[in-house]
Amino acid sequence: QVRLVESGGGSVQSGGSLKLSCAASGYTSFRYSMAWFRQVPGKEREGVAAIDSHGNPSYADSVKGRFTISRDNAKETVYLQMDSLKPEDTAIYYCAGGKGPVITGLRLDDYDYWGQGNQVTVSS
Repeated sequence: QVRLVESGGGSVQSGGSLKLSCAASGYTSFRYSMAWFRQVPGKEREGVAAIDSHGNPSYADSVKGRFTISRDNAKETVYLQMDSLKPEDTAIYYCAGGKGPVITGLRLDDYDYWGQGNQVTVSS
């Protein structure tokens, strides 16, 4: 059974940085696309960044140039480095596991597995 566990969230002032980690377990082979989503209460969960099995990234326009997604396949871990954070980045961030090795999109139904969520708060 696949399990995704996020860590690294917290509170930071505007302009600061945080790094999220997502440790995966249960994959027979860690050759799946992975992604980060975020959700604010009362709003739909939105895709932030995705990475294919070879490490090629894709980003939502709202975070391009500020966030960096990466992965360490040997450690079965995916990261999200968040720089130049803004108050509007405040949300619960979720790690997601894809259906195959390529990025098919940043829609909820592109992903089969989800972490428990990790709060990120950016104050002005």
